[in-house]
Amino acid sequence: MSTRLSRWIYGVLGALALVMVLLQPLSHAAPLLAAGDGTPSAPSPAASAGSYEVANVHILGIPAISVASPVVTSGRAGPNALRRASVIEGNLSLLYFPQVLCGSAQALSEELLERLVLKGSDRACRGAGWGLGGHPDDLKIEVVRDADGLNVLEARLPNHAEPLPLLTVTAADSRFNGMSSDALARRWRGLLERRLRHARRMLQADALQQRLGITVIAELLLGAVLALTLWLLSQSRRLFSRWQLIESTSLNLRQRLALQLSKGANSLMFLIVLALVTVMVGLAVMVVPGQIPLGLALLLQPLSALVKVLLVGLLAVLLRLLADFLLHHWSASLRVPLDQRARREQRYRSLLLVSHRLIDLGCITLVAVLILIGIPGVQDASASALVTGGALLGGLAFVFQNLLRDFVAGLLVLIEDRYAIGDFVEIAGLGGTVVDVGVLSTLLRTMDERVVVIQNASLDVVRVVNHTKFRSGVDVRLVLAQPLDDVDRALAVIAAAAAGFATDPDWASKLLKAPWCRGVVAIMPLGVDVSVMLTTSAGEQWLCGRELRRRLLKALAEADVLLARSSPAIEQ
Repeated sequence: MSTRLSRWIYGVLGALALVMVLLQPLSHAAPLLAAGDGTPSAPSPAASAGSYEVANVHILGIPAISVASPVVTSGRAGPNALRRASVIEGNLSLLYFPQVLCGSAQALSEELLERLVLKGSDRACRGAGWGLGGHPDDLKIEVVRDADGLNVLEARLPNHAEPLPLLTVTAADSRFNGMSSDALARRWRGLLERRLRHARRMLQADALQQRLGITVIAELLLGAVLALTLWLLSQSRRLFSRWQLIESTSLNLRQRLALQLSKGANSLMFLIVLALVTVMVGLAVMVVPGQIPLGLALLLQPLSALVKVLLVGLLAVLLRLLADFLLHHWSASLRVPLDQRARREQRYRSLLLVSHRLIDLGCITLVAVLILIGIPGVQDASASALVTGGALLGGLAFVFQNLLRDFVAGLLVLIEDRYAIGDFVEIAGLGGTVVDVGVLSTLLRTMDERVVVIQNASLDVVRVVNHTKFRSGVDVRLVLAQPLDDVDRALAVIAAAAAGFATDPDWASKLLKAPWCRGVVAIMPLGVDVSVMLTTSAGEQWLCGRELRRRLLKALAEADVLLARSSPAIEQ
């Protein structure tokens, strides 16, 4: 997987995570947004508390009081708690929200009729006018008794001759709150009077303008911080790209740790960008009247998800550092024989790359699971929902079975050490140097600089030849011309040239053992086929083979031993 593709995937995952966490509170606040004027169209779901069903009554979306109704009733049952809360919220909203009883077209038609034609002042679409008229402190809440002796809370305004009934304190309310009906009525009277006056004050024009101005200033400041963070992120990515250019060279452990910390800094700044965007959206929502709880939900749930992402990101950085430390010590262990240390270094590069990818994949999966189980209602999902999710996962596994097969095959390649980065291999007759060993595919670069992508699952059904695992070798073939009068003399010339090559200090370090003259391996009409087996360090077989051929040709020419006129090209 290329670096550009990885960044693109991480960017898409980050955007999806932001959309997911932003939609969580929106899905639960949809009833609050259903009414265009901010009036809640439905209260929060009722909760069960022992023998009672309890529902909250909200003012500007914030819970004010809790009304109750018995679960088991004898005789005539009144409205349940959920229905009562809905009616009470509607009564309370009349005191702080301007009521719009008509659609836009109807209100405009009435306004044109009364203003231009009838010259009147009464408007049916404006409602009873309980809204924001007068001073907020003019609102009074009183407790009266109805014909049945129950306490009733009523609202009074100076410009209205009759009070507005708000709610009735029932026996279930007093028993659930553990106080008498009179005491509960007095408590609710004071609480509702404070809350309703505050709501009327917050919806005044000057208060709305002040909130809007503060929000705009906060949004501008956050936007400046966001721009600065994005600039720092771009600079950090440029620096990281420069580090990547020299990553292929031999970096010491401190430089590798610095590279990992640079990756972690990039991830941290990306998460800060997501957090800033979330805060800006939450503040913009909170400026809307009655949407403070929704704005807080937008702030809290995404921030909770971002905290999870930060913790898992820190875990990923630590796991990367741990993997780097363990693999480095594994590759540099003194217990490894000298002839296998180069191979260990090759395997180290492959295992380090794959381990980082597996850590990233595991951490992304962990973050997704943590965010998913944090969504309200998911933990209480029924068995049928879990079975449906399992069936969906099974269907996805069936659809992506080829990817799973490639993944398992890639792990087997690494565990069995079939090849590593830097090996020269032949896969299905195609030769090239391994430049990347991924969990899904292997990348080869051929001699003519082409890059070939081979799916790991296909390695189980094709022939794989590794030319550079631990050691390398080449069979140098020479076809001597017929008639060959003195075979022993020709073989002696070849053996002497091979021995001289083995003792040359410039080439001896590349050889694992002296070249072995196998002698005559075939007699053909064109000549006598002689073989010399050359064993070298991993990857040195072609260079040493070319030099040995040059020396053998020179030695045979000096000894007047002729080669056949037509010889097949055995090696490149």
